[in-house]
Amino acid sequence: MGKHRKHLGGQGNAGGLHHHGIDFAKHHPGRFGKAGVRHDHLQRSQSFCPAVSLDKLWTSVSEQTRVNAARNTTGAAPITDAVRSGYHKVLGERPLPKQPVVVKAAFFSRRAEKIKECWWGLWAGSLKLQGGEFIKYKCCCLLV
Repeated sequence: MGKHRKHLGGQGNAGGLHHHGIDFAKHHPGRFGKAGVRHDHLQRSQSFCPAVSLDKLWTSVSEQTRVNAARNTTGAAPITDAVRSGYHKVLGERPLPKQPVVVKAAFFSRRAEKIKECWWGLWAGSLKLQGGEFIKYKCCCLLV
């Protein structure tokens, strides 16, 4: 009888690219190699863009403000700042309540812009603050 030798083929997963390569290729395809594109110094905070739907914007406005805007006959609309509420992009998935509102956000989806065009929306590229600095906002006036 032969002698029991310890670890003739190497310990564990040794030899996956060499003497055990056929077995690894048969039973574990795709184990070795690279996949995807390398991105040097990836910063995930640059792609951070939480979104909110148009109909949910009224939840960031107080109930008293909404009732006062509904009663208002001069046509002044309440201003909703989506960025202050924690959202950077506004999506146009569902229709708004039948009430005018001014929405400030960093980005608007195509559908939200289309809704804005249907409702005679007004654009402003950036808003100037009292201190003189500019903020990167798009302002959308939705008149229903």
